[in-house]
Amino acid sequence: MQLKSKLARSELTIGSWITLGHPAIAEIMASAGFDWLVLDMEHSVLELGEVQTIIQVLDKQQCPAIVRLTSNQPDQIKRVMDAGATGVMVPMVKSAADAHAAIQSVYYPPRGQRGVGLARAQGYGASFPEYQRWLEKNAIVVVMIEHVDAVNDIDAILSVPGIDAYIIGPYDLSGSMGRPGELNHTDVQAAIELVLRAGQRAEKPGGIHVIEPDPNALQQRIRSGFNFLGYTLDIRILDSLCRNHMQTIRSSL
Repeated sequence: MQLKSKLARSELTIGSWITLGHPAIAEIMASAGFDWLVLDMEHSVLELGEVQTIIQVLDKQQCPAIVRLTSNQPDQIKRVMDAGATGVMVPMVKSAADAHAAIQSVYYPPRGQRGVGLARAQGYGASFPEYQRWLEKNAIVVVMIEHVDAVNDIDAILSVPGIDAYIIGPYDLSGSMGRPGELNHTDVQAAIELVLRAGQRAEKPGGIHVIEPDPNALQQRIRSGFNFLGYTLDIRILDSLCRNHMQTIRSSL
């Protein structure tokens, strides 16, 4: 489960998104071999109790659990980390100050400002010193680059100590540029390319979320230079498989 060391070496890792709260879904996806899984609290109905249950499942599968937050708020970061998350994915990071604030919320003093509590991550109070050591060696902080302001400050954002990786949110990025959903527009593509090159200069692994379950689209992103890839999500895998199978079945009748 040494995701942090893989990211530090800019190794290729491929993860996916969980939006449904049933533990079996997480178990199946972890068993499939993803390098990490994101528990999406921003755009799904997952609640904190469900997130902790899923984290417990992923721990047994030795699959790192990264929680996508609703916002860059210390209270939420503290709670998901106390639940046992490997790390956080922070939305709408627009500046180096935003990135620094996220780091502060993940780590305890003197490195950060996270409040100390005794919950699942700390062995319910039995292993706080061990958790402190684990945190320094394993915690993951991923910043989401999804606004033109972040693109304009990308070198400073990626230079913040403690940022392990970035991921581009193309839809929000296009919206912030006045072209919502126009992902292939030259301006949007130029912004994505700018972020990619900045990540390579900073030797920070980064990627983009390939929404549809299309291995060719994923390979294209890998060839372009991304090495921290989110590949589809639970509901798109389920929907795509069901639709494709039923179309094949009905066309053969």
